[in-house]
Amino acid sequence: MAWQAPTRSSLTLLVCAFVPAGAAWAAETLVAGTRASGMGGSGEGAFVAEIVLLLLVGRGLGEVLQRYGQPAIMGQLIGGILLGPSLFGWLWPSAQHLIFPSDPAQKGMIDAVSQLGILMLLLLTGMETDLRLVRRVGAACFSISATGIVVPFICGFALAQFLPDALLADATQRTVAGLFLGTALSISSVKIVAMVVREMNFMRRNLGQVIISSAIIEDTIGWLIIAVTFGIATNGRLQFAPLVTTIAAVALFMVFSFTIGRRLVFTLIRWTNDQFRSEFAVITMILIIMGVMALITNMIGVHTVLGAFVAGILVGESPILSSHIEGQLRGVITALFMPIFFGMAGLSADLTVLADPTLAMLTGALVVIASIGKFGGAFIGARLAAMSFKEAIAVGSAMNARGSTEVIVASIGLSMNILSHNLFTMIVTMAVITTLAMPPMLRWALGRLPVGHDEQQRVEREALDEYGFISRLERLLVLVDDSRIGKFTAYLAGLVGGGSGMPTTLLQPKDGRIDRPTDSKGQERTLKEIKKGAKKNARAVKRIEDTLVGKVHLTARTELEATGETIAEEARKGYGLLLVGLDNVLTADGAFAPALNDIAGGFDGPLCLVLNGGNAGEKMPTLKAGTSILVLNGTQVARRAADLALALARPNRARIKVLYVSQKAAKGRRSTSVSHSREEAVLKDIADLAGRYGLHIDTAFHTRVTPDKAITREAAKGAAIVVMVVTQRPGEDLFFGETAGAVLAACNCPVVLLASARPKHDAAGAELAA
Repeated sequence: MAWQAPTRSSLTLLVCAFVPAGAAWAAETLVAGTRASGMGGSGEGAFVAEIVLLLLVGRGLGEVLQRYGQPAIMGQLIGGILLGPSLFGWLWPSAQHLIFPSDPAQKGMIDAVSQLGILMLLLLTGMETDLRLVRRVGAACFSISATGIVVPFICGFALAQFLPDALLADATQRTVAGLFLGTALSISSVKIVAMVVREMNFMRRNLGQVIISSAIIEDTIGWLIIAVTFGIATNGRLQFAPLVTTIAAVALFMVFSFTIGRRLVFTLIRWTNDQFRSEFAVITMILIIMGVMALITNMIGVHTVLGAFVAGILVGESPILSSHIEGQLRGVITALFMPIFFGMAGLSADLTVLADPTLAMLTGALVVIASIGKFGGAFIGARLAAMSFKEAIAVGSAMNARGSTEVIVASIGLSMNILSHNLFTMIVTMAVITTLAMPPMLRWALGRLPVGHDEQQRVEREALDEYGFISRLERLLVLVDDSRIGKFTAYLAGLVGGGSGMPTTLLQPKDGRIDRPTDSKGQERTLKEIKKGAKKNARAVKRIEDTLVGKVHLTARTELEATGETIAEEARKGYGLLLVGLDNVLTADGAFAPALNDIAGGFDGPLCLVLNGGNAGEKMPTLKAGTSILVLNGTQVARRAADLALALARPNRARIKVLYVSQKAAKGRRSTSVSHSREEAVLKDIADLAGRYGLHIDTAFHTRVTPDKAITREAAKGAAIVVMVVTQRPGEDLFFGETAGAVLAACNCPVVLLASARPKHDAAGAELAA
């Protein structure tokens, strides 16, 4: 019988069976090991046992829940509940007390990791907070956030005034407990809301963006409320003067953070990335920034979570933060700190207390009040923002997810002895129930919403950005001299980076090997060209997409020597593209000069050369309305050339001409229907991409002619520049094939060669991949 791959259901069943069995086996093994070591439930062995069990059970249950469309965070929280007195402690009390002892010294070890986990989670939450999305969506999200916080907050605060004294850690602090309970009922979990919205492909939909923006605002306001509440709790009761002082201190901290602090964070991250050679130096700097800002908030009398959250926002907005660095940090937080924190939160909850009918009824009432208050508040805000009834239903369903945020708030209240263990258990139960109920509710609500024609077009245009070459660039390295082609290249660099505020580093050579060495005035002229191109593209983005783009973060430096070594030293800082514009880099026989070969050899990534055509004049070319950019197409990889050409054409309203040369016809063979279908598919892809930029393209087919002659003929009709994708051939010297060389020799306009990464070789010298 042939082997068949396991299905998703069978894999899920295996995981479901493995998690409890694995947890039981691990617990038994750890208990035996702990006893054998004679540690009696204390020491490093018990600490390691706690970590292992929390990771094993939390990750396993998270995997099970995620396979059924639920957030993995809930699996980690439920895993902690199962390892606590609710199940593990009920079935095997001695083992549970041995691994999770109540000894203060032993408990302090795991609590320290859990408290650090809170800061790390808030750092990650802040990094995922996209304030630009909030600004782009408009006023609707502010209306939803205002009513979505006020209504459930009032419900929670009012409920706390009627709770029995036995549910409060200190009956004299009922007001502070009400603030914690009101906050726990009023904040939505951005992570969980975003997970479902992304899964439903609503992330780019207007309503999806409103939902995410509303959750972001609620999260931000929630941590401000917690900061103020912490200050009140520290004073023991509500006092006017300390309250005003706390609010003023928080306001000053926020103003400082988003003005001077923002620039300082950007500078520190850039400096660390550019100066340090040791591994993960940027990660260390991010953690230092988080720690310092947490200490500042602690010094002004509010909780450290506010400092970690704001630090995350500033770090996430840093233009130098690459997705690679962000992924490294997210990995360690998600893999280690998240399961431990939520597991420890679950351990503190004891569901066995719900066997008391009174507590069970109060918990049910809490879930109902929380759901009605949150759903009703968000629904009212959506209707006030002139949304339809169906849209308001979807917004109310989305905002009812609490999850991670409420657990953190409740954990802080428990650690401060504001909430009792029973009230903490009730809040955790409420968070679990409302969070698990949200995904199916939101899927149902979003599935009933049709998409309009204009919105559909915008969604399709933005989806193309995911596959675009230019849109995925994160940092640009530019090497130009003080020549005509150098200044033109600088202008093109501004166009490329200006559409997204891309960090750009400008290097200009002073050594004699370059034909036009640069002085201070030359650098000023070059910087002016980059800024001109960037501003022009930013205005185009604002006009076409109604999106504000930040300024290009520009670093300029003059190198004494422009060599492969200096380029390699700079390239290690992380760049997506090297853009080179140097004069007289072609020899008399059409080869590249040794200086350019050396420079290109120092960069391993994609390379873009802007070169003078063989018959180009001395006047710097211009891109403006009516001018034409010629692009050679024919393969999917050539889509990069079209992507670059469209990025250059959009701000200048230039025209794009896509040239397709049929290779089979050129060899005298008849083109088949398959080849025509491929041509049409490639051109349709380019046309869709042009639509994303609001441009129209012209197409030209050439048959029975070599590509270089076809390009030369079309360029002679008035093209401002020619853009080609080429492949770097193996060898020490640059060589892009005979077609590129022939075009460079014959064209009377600048030629832009967009080359893939330099090919690598194995030990035998065989080419692996370009």
